[in-house]
Amino acid sequence: MAPKDKGKSKSGASAKSSETSKAQKAKKSVLKGVQKAPKRKVRTSVHFFRPKTLSLRRTPKYPRHSAPRTNKLDHYAIIKHPLTTESAMKKIEDNNTLVFIVDVRANKPQIKASVKKLYDIDVSKVNTLIRPDGQKKAYVRLAPDYDALDVANKIGII
Repeated sequence: MAPKDKGKSKSGASAKSSETSKAQKAKKSVLKGVQKAPKRKVRTSVHFFRPKTLSLRRTPKYPRHSAPRTNKLDHYAIIKHPLTTESAMKKIEDNNTLVFIVDVRANKPQIKASVKKLYDIDVSKVNTLIRPDGQKKAYVRLAPDYDALDVANKIGII
């Protein structure tokens, strides 16, 4: 390396411009980042699964069905009719329980809600069974503060 000339001094403006150009170069290299060779992915499985790609939600031009479905199993459709057999009457007197024939597709919470809405009574629990003729029978146990005999009179079972 050759020694620098001490006799010739740079002007202040040219020294400043060289510093700014150095800073510009440094900025550019920082923004660019260090170029490394891409790392190889280590595959541990013999199967290759296609990578998951972006799947956007469908935006149809028009709906494919004209109207929403109506609820066919409403409170009035769930309970068909009360049962008035001798064994049902015995349940009313002894166990504080009403017996109904209900829709086969109805479940216990739906039966409970229907009885509560239609007859304004609280239900403690519901037992169901499917009879040999294919109908569903529901034993609706009333809450202790309700009397099944009074409710049966109000409904018109007795």
